Amino acid sequence: MLWMLLVFLLLSNMQQHYSCNAFGNPQVPCLFVFGDSLSDNGNNNNLFTLAKTNYPPYGIDFPMGPTGRFTNGRNVIDILAQLLGFDDYIPPFANAKGEEILKGVNYASGGGGIRSETAQELGDQISMDQQLQNHQITVLEMNQMLGNHNKSAAEYLSKCIYVVAIGSNDYVNNYFLPRFFLTSRIYTPQQYAVVLNHQLSQQLTTLYKYGARKFAVYGLGALGSTPYERNSCGSGTNVSACVDNINNAAELFNDGLKSLVAQLNQNLINATFIFINSTGIASSSSSMASMVADVPCCKVSSVTGLCVPFGNPCSNRSQYLFWDALHPTEILYELYARRGYKAESPSDAYPFDITHLALL
Repeated sequence: MLWMLLVFLLLSNMQQHYSCNAFGNPQVPCLFVFGDSLSDNGNNNNLFTLAKTNYPPYGIDFPMGPTGRFTNGRNVIDILAQLLGFDDYIPPFANAKGEEILKGVNYASGGGGIRSETAQELGDQISMDQQLQNHQITVLEMNQMLGNHNKSAAEYLSKCIYVVAIGSNDYVNNYFLPRFFLTSRIYTPQQYAVVLNHQLSQQLTTLYKYGARKFAVYGLGALGSTPYERNSCGSGTNVSACVDNINNAAELFNDGLKSLVAQLNQNLINATFIFINSTGIASSSSSMASMVADVPCCKVSSVTGLCVPFGNPCSNRSQYLFWDALHPTEILYELYARRGYKAESPSDAYPFDITHLALL
């Protein structure tokens, strides 16, 4: 009888293991997302803005077609949700309702920035401060749902993962647009990075006060290397210097963000922050080196850098890094998601990756 009991326990453990990893039982109860167009999955669709992508050829490789995702298929959050075991995509705040908010909400907005004025030249956008206000609405709703249960909302939220990927627009649609914004005349690149990181620190602390305890914060990519910024630099001999100037400014922000993560881990009780090194992940990937990186896959508007509506994109999309002039193709998003989830190099994530964050 003893050996039968041992076999039963072994089979039970195996069944539990495979249900968690093969059949999509989430590794955390919910996933909350804050950011910009790299994460937006439909929050801009009903806004008065040029920063919207709910039309073809966007979504050409996505099961539901054009949804407001700024790419040809899944974005980084979609892939992260799948890696974490969710059986469906995290709903955008614009559409989230009822009990589905218990698995998380995506608040990200194309054009959204750390600073409230960022990207206003494009029209409406949902800044990080507004996203925090929207999250407060969600938390109040969750409190009502969980109020009569054994778990309080605070206990529930403490086990969820909060992904924050924001700051790109504060450069592309603010600092490096001097005809619309004064920031580059007020701050040096070093000063601006400090200002942005300080404001983001306050915003992350606000999330902590709402109940967040597990944070995955993505650093900026090489902004100057996008087709849009390359084109903005002009065709002169100083294009390389222009690209380096933008990339160096973004790297100052990333350096500060990594230090901020260490500081918040030290100062906020029971909170864990990790930094995902987007620039390092892309630059160290041998598979990306042979891909087309200087032109987008779709025909783009010279004003916005977004795909021209109903245009015919390239057919070999798996060979392109950029879908439009600003946003990655699904294959690059997959790289950011997979190596953020499970680091392949010590430099991919600090102090550890999302897999370890989920286990806490």
